[in-house]
Amino acid sequence: MPGVYISYPFCAQKCTYCNFASGVFSRELENAYLQSLREEILETTWLENPDTLYLGGGTPSLLDAEQLASILTALPSANWTEATMEAAPGGLDADKIASWVKLGINRVSLGTQSFVTSELRRTGRRHDAKVVEEEVARLQQYGISNINLDLIAGLPGQNAESWEVSLDWVERLGSPHVSVYMLEVDDDSRLGAEVIAFGKRYGAADIPSEEQIADLYQRAVERLAAMGIHRYEISNFARPGFESRHNLKYWRRDPYLGFGSDAHSFDGDSRWANPETPQEYVRERRREPHSCDPASETLMLGLRLTEGVDTDWSRYREAIERRIAEGLLLREGNRLKLTSRGVLLSNTVFADFV
Repeated sequence: MPGVYISYPFCAQKCTYCNFASGVFSRELENAYLQSLREEILETTWLENPDTLYLGGGTPSLLDAEQLASILTALPSANWTEATMEAAPGGLDADKIASWVKLGINRVSLGTQSFVTSELRRTGRRHDAKVVEEEVARLQQYGISNINLDLIAGLPGQNAESWEVSLDWVERLGSPHVSVYMLEVDDDSRLGAEVIAFGKRYGAADIPSEEQIADLYQRAVERLAAMGIHRYEISNFARPGFESRHNLKYWRRDPYLGFGSDAHSFDGDSRWANPETPQEYVRERRREPHSCDPASETLMLGLRLTEGVDTDWSRYREAIERRIAEGLLLREGNRLKLTSRGVLLSNTVFADFV
């Protein structure tokens, strides 16, 4: 069965590190966007009911109960094996959470990013560790115990000591799933653009080095494993049984349908994408075909998983054997896996399959 991804690109404020097509937009645009989103869902021909749902953004937790119901009631299924709401800490009151539960949301991904207040403020985040603690308890009170906590390794001013503070909070809260992202430096974010320009705004001069970020990531791998939270994908860690069922569809090339701006879809054979910005999406709801190379995708996506990938890789034999010799890939029969070093240099490995 396919998964469903709903894109809500609206935020209360734009974080300095964010390189997604999201931001602060007018209420008029939001209303037009939600109307277009519902129409796109209703116009879809469903060959079978979906089983997983992921509301991402942006900050979809900003949706009120009526807006959320308008979106979800347009879908053909309400019996989700997993239905995830991405949420920014702060503002998750009892009424909001109760409305989520009523509409079938059973998993929440909290964009914590850090539990150190100084790091949060430099990136434009308004919450603190106590807010996260209170909202995790509130979610659990309403029956949502499947909670993911996001962390970013490489924020301005972050160091080994402050990273331990964030990891201590993760252990204290007992979340069954944690995502650890290494800071991406590119010109699609304000922070990244400032780093590239050798500027100082947004704390750009104070981000850790690549080697330090790698050390932070490795420390997270160790600490989380000691908590019983093991890496199953490059950036994702979970207790057994709490792996994200929806996201596994991406890495295993299972079908999924995306709705809203910058949403991508895959039916098992073909890929397509919606317009990138909400303005473009409202003006013209077109779907652009994307190229799809099954052999290349199977390797690049499957190698992201700790389990690796069992596939015919003869087309890339020379490159793969070179990466095995370099200690970046491990071969077990016909199955390939990234080594610990390969995880840190995964983009180098994946470039061989483009």
